[in-house]
Amino acid sequence: MRYAIEKIYKRFRSALVGDILVSVKELHDLQLVTLWQQLKSNTLNPLNKVGAKYFSQNDEDGITLEILRRIGLKKGVFVEFGVGNGSENNTLILLASGWRGFWVGGQNLFFNHESAEPHFSFLKRWVVKGNILICLREGLGLIESSVIDVLSVDLDGNDIYLLEEILRGDVAPKLIIVEYNAKFPPPIRWKMEYDEDHKWRYDDYFGASLASFNDLFNGYGYTLICCNFSGINAFFIRDDLLHNFNDIPRDISDLFYGPRYYVHKAYGHKPSPKTVMQFLKREQQ
Repeated sequence: MRYAIEKIYKRFRSALVGDILVSVKELHDLQLVTLWQQLKSNTLNPLNKVGAKYFSQNDEDGITLEILRRIGLKKGVFVEFGVGNGSENNTLILLASGWRGFWVGGQNLFFNHESAEPHFSFLKRWVVKGNILICLREGLGLIESSVIDVLSVDLDGNDIYLLEEILRGDVAPKLIIVEYNAKFPPPIRWKMEYDEDHKWRYDDYFGASLASFNDLFNGYGYTLICCNFSGINAFFIRDDLLHNFNDIPRDISDLFYGPRYYVHKAYGHKPSPKTVMQFLKREQQ
């Protein structure tokens, strides 16, 4: 009898603790949603107001889609360096939308991509200054393209040096998305020393400040038009398309967001490899 009562009590206690944890998570999610809405209400940048998370880490998807809508680009070619296992990045939304493109990264993808060419390809590479243009040419060859419309770079380290190599190579995407180090607000100019063996240690030694990226891109005919609320990614548009963004603030201080890495909420269920495979099959039909 005593054993049976203890068993029932343990089950009750376990269920009670589980309910409390669920309630705390729901409250936390509600707080994040509330904060997100407050940020949208107070922003000076209309691009931030349409930020949304579908397959991106934070609200990059909504910003990207609005930028492409404004420049009238329904389908094109994307390239992304640093995609993790492919389940969450800046260009998966474009693959889902019927674009062609390729990824470069150091991890294996969580889905089978081998039969997707020439619509999509993946290069497993450790990227350095000496091979980034080679990777670009190889990837474009695999998807049978000579142009890049959207370029995203998130390599947790030498990004600014690698982007400079790309721009020097006369590569001129319409939109470039880069991860910046939000620890350094404008006008601070800072970048880590170039190191081919660099691996991010989850500290503040990575990448470059927004002002440093801004200097680089301004020199190659690009203008900053948005940073996402989390202080992770910055969006630069090619200057010949800048007339589509006359309502965007021009002062870098009005566009900058500091580190709010906690300001995101999962959108729906976790991605399935089968979902991405459906994107690839649709492209081949």
